[in-house]
Amino acid sequence: MPTYQATKYLRRSYTDDKSTESESIANQRKLIDHYLEQHPDIEAVDEQIDDGYSGVLFDRPAFQKMMRDVADGKINCVIVKDLSRLGREYIETGRYLRRVFPAYGVRFIAINDNIDTARDDNSDDLHVSVKNIMNEAYCRDISVKTRSSLQVKRKNGDFVGAFTVYGYVKSEENHNKLEIDPYAASVVREIFRSRLEGMSALRMAAELNSRGILSPLAYKKNQGLPYAQKGFADRENCKWSATAILRILRDETYTGTLAQGKQTSPHFKIKEMEALPATDWIRVHDAHDAIVERHDFDLVQRIWHLDTRISPKEKHVYLFSGMLICGCCGSRMTRKVNRVSGKEYVYYYCIEGKRGKCEMPVMVKESDLIECALLSVKAQIDNVVSLERLLNGVDQQSINQSLVGEYTRHIKQLQRQIEEVNSFKAGLYERLVSGLLSKDDYMMLKKRYDDQGRQLKDSLAEVERKLNDVLENRSERMRWTQHFIKFSTLQTLDRKAAVHLIQYIKVHEKSKPGRRIEIRFNYQDEYQKAKALMDLHNQRKAG
Repeated sequence: MPTYQATKYLRRSYTDDKSTESESIANQRKLIDHYLEQHPDIEAVDEQIDDGYSGVLFDRPAFQKMMRDVADGKINCVIVKDLSRLGREYIETGRYLRRVFPAYGVRFIAINDNIDTARDDNSDDLHVSVKNIMNEAYCRDISVKTRSSLQVKRKNGDFVGAFTVYGYVKSEENHNKLEIDPYAASVVREIFRSRLEGMSALRMAAELNSRGILSPLAYKKNQGLPYAQKGFADRENCKWSATAILRILRDETYTGTLAQGKQTSPHFKIKEMEALPATDWIRVHDAHDAIVERHDFDLVQRIWHLDTRISPKEKHVYLFSGMLICGCCGSRMTRKVNRVSGKEYVYYYCIEGKRGKCEMPVMVKESDLIECALLSVKAQIDNVVSLERLLNGVDQQSINQSLVGEYTRHIKQLQRQIEEVNSFKAGLYERLVSGLLSKDDYMMLKKRYDDQGRQLKDSLAEVERKLNDVLENRSERMRWTQHFIKFSTLQTLDRKAAVHLIQYIKVHEKSKPGRRIEIRFNYQDEYQKAKALMDLHNQRKAG
């Protein structure tokens, strides 16, 4: 009858090289079985495996199951390949060896390290302590190398996540590269298109569920794709939800941008992850093919700030919802419908006026607003089309090269002037100490040089901005114009066109006979820059 009932404990970390046979689960089992054949006083009654778990932490599921068996008296011996399989954290591993196992009368055996607590000649605490320290140092070194390697991959635009977002799969040739999943990508495009047309996340989820379109989780299960084993992952009927829709609409991965490194652990011994601020994320543009155009993604993000609530009886967002601003107080304007003698009158008004918080509240009829907005939108489209035609007719490269040279020379000149001013300022203090300058003269000259330096730095920043505008214009010239040109045949103003083209509409009250409507278009700054560039070309040509 064997004296000891043992558990074979096998562990392999996710950082272990899978090609290293010595660390494999199969090899550990083979080594322990061979040991048991030579020790008939030990009977293996159980086997526990933690495959893919770090040795730094001790909340491993199989390890915890083994310790419950120890506490229940089911086993009185634990066998591992070597001490590092039990754990790589110096203090906690030592606690199990010196306190926990002895308290329960458990014999511990680490075969390759020649540790057997049942032998009298195996009580060398120094030997075990050194092993523990070496194991922890190894784990720390692996952690540093792994973090460093992942950081390099992220900066190179390699995908290092375990699970891809809905709409993408890992490339067969390169698992660090994302490829578009055609079916899922079509659903993602539909979601963005529906949002731009005014549909809410809740309505989109209901629509997709009614059509039997599988949710991201259900789709991955159905296709045999890997997915995160947490939360509601085990539910049989995973439906679309507003949360799932919002997660897709806010993920810039769909624009071809890879944003990684969003969380980290403060120490290699701590399992809990901490979220990092967005400024610390590693972003790589054009890391993979985009499913959604960048301007559509940006428009969707802007729409979050629009008030697009609708009446429960309505199905669509109103044309100007969230876009109208009172020119007096700056608050959002509200749509109101009045019915008199069978006729319907629709208008927008400043709600703060009724509350007495707006001194000159404005009001405008919806029909007048639509007519005015349509004329303004068509005029802006015509302006953009004309500007695009003019710019296509000139030697854009020649203009850019000339401007780059001019701005670069100006920048160098300003930098030399700033260096001279700084040099003069540095010499002032020496002249004050040597008695060549009085304190009053020193303060006067210092102030003069400070003012001059500030002016030069402001001028430098302005010229650098102009240079950057030219360089950006050269790299992707006039791409924004296409967002207007595609509406060039517009005859009636709908919600889609309004969202794509208009940033806001401000209604100002004026003395009779009417009021003034100010429309701020999307890409207004880009339009002004391009127009200024064309004006500059004409001036240079005339001169």
